[in-house]
Amino acid sequence: MTNKRYFLAACLIAATTIFTLSFAQTAPIAAEAPDALVKRLATEITDAVKADKGLAAGDAAKVATLIDTKIIPFVNFQRMTASSVGPAWRSATPEQQKRLQEEFKTLLIRTYAGAVKEIKDQTVLVKPLRLAADDTAVIVRSEVRGKGDPIQLDYRVGKATDANGTAWKIYDINVLGVWLVETYRGQFAQEVNANGIDGLIKSLTEKNKSAKK
Repeated sequence: MTNKRYFLAACLIAATTIFTLSFAQTAPIAAEAPDALVKRLATEITDAVKADKGLAAGDAAKVATLIDTKIIPFVNFQRMTASSVGPAWRSATPEQQKRLQEEFKTLLIRTYAGAVKEIKDQTVLVKPLRLAADDTAVIVRSEVRGKGDPIQLDYRVGKATDANGTAWKIYDINVLGVWLVETYRGQFAQEVNANGIDGLIKSLTEKNKSAKK
């Protein structure tokens, strides 16, 4: 298996821990440390794929279901979207912000769904984390290991408070030195500068519709 295929698998593992929203949370999970959170999610994802032939084959519908129902509630998706959009986020209306989050999530799911079939014998090694009592944001570093070279996979995780209380939530990922939010921020800035927030929403919507064909 080539490094490219392991790279895709790493992207999938990262993506399926990222592209989900939370609707329920229990007290024991809320207290989970960020490195333990990453390790558990990565294990659940790889185990689910290895146990389901449809997921292993890259079935888009099953991948979407996995993302929407299996790995919840550990993403600060509003923070991820806002950071990706950049300064223009603050001038967007609540409805525009909602649309941006919806379309961005769909884009990310479709971008990485095809990588699920590359998950075979990989394991995720989460590196030791020094966590101080007053830390509110940390980077959890890990590696995806298999027959090829290890793939660097890091997570930015921060404390977030909602109706369910305060918990650690992922808001960015780094695959081989490339942070997802920074990558999209550059792309989105070009669209916003040319066509405004509505232009960015239209562009994302068109990409998502095109991907369905």
